[in-house]
Amino acid sequence: MMIEQKTPRSFAFSRYLEPIASVRPGEEVTLFTEDAFLGRIRTEADLPSQVLGKYLNPQTGPLYIEGAMPGDILAVDIISIEPARDWAVSCMEQYFGGLTGTETTRLLNDPLPEKVWIYRFDEQGMLICDTNPRLRFPWEPFLGTIAAAPDMEVIKALTPFDQGGNMDVPDVKPGSRIYLPVKVEGGYVFTGDCHANQGEGELCGVALEISARVTLRFSIIPDTPLSWPRIESPTECITVGSARPMEDAARIAYAELIAWMCEYGWDRYDAYQALTQAGRLSVGNMVDTVYSLAAKADKDLVMHP
Repeated sequence: MMIEQKTPRSFAFSRYLEPIASVRPGEEVTLFTEDAFLGRIRTEADLPSQVLGKYLNPQTGPLYIEGAMPGDILAVDIISIEPARDWAVSCMEQYFGGLTGTETTRLLNDPLPEKVWIYRFDEQGMLICDTNPRLRFPWEPFLGTIAAAPDMEVIKALTPFDQGGNMDVPDVKPGSRIYLPVKVEGGYVFTGDCHANQGEGELCGVALEISARVTLRFSIIPDTPLSWPRIESPTECITVGSARPMEDAARIAYAELIAWMCEYGWDRYDAYQALTQAGRLSVGNMVDTVYSLAAKADKDLVMHP
């Protein structure tokens, strides 16, 4: 199924919107996702304070997944992510980023200057900055945002939460499967904020933002409660926690990975010991409303106690 929804429908995760499509389990769906700025930053002269409004990070969705019920898990296979244009953008915004004062980290310093970087694909598929060729990065796309809708509240699209959201975890990429808790009938899945590349933490707050065509396939694991998102790559089991302070996000992620290991027969405290020696921890983002951390271990360890 091809869904060409070029006008993003929502800047929040909500069960109260009309679904844009109904999807059967096993069906592949191709979606258009706009970049985090609605395509409004196109040149170095397009300063964020001048061209952006208050609505950021548009989401494509919601998708109604037939048969999904509260208490189920949605398994989402990321089949492919293809660029919908030949350029990407990053920028510095006022009062936003990992190394400046923000609304929640109040300082007396003036904001950092606004700056825009435009990147274009070369013949080898590398993204090269127009103004500095040393800024050169490979095409490594992933979904910055994917979520199922919460059961009561409406959550803005800049926020990561226990059903996914704006996690900015680079492991949500082609070849991986993400597991999301279902809280409402049909799941109501949103996705967007595709990144062409991003380092851990998304330090200045803006990755290589790009519009894209994303192909997904959904399946349902019935009657299997899940507390936080999980990601299964070809080689790793990954759990994501989102919170402030950052150490609480780390605690959520590692506790969830221990719970996953116990499902494969691990003793809880042996799993704790195993992750102490062989676990890995990466930062999805350190700039959003809450922070996202990903705990990781090799599948050979997790699945073979």
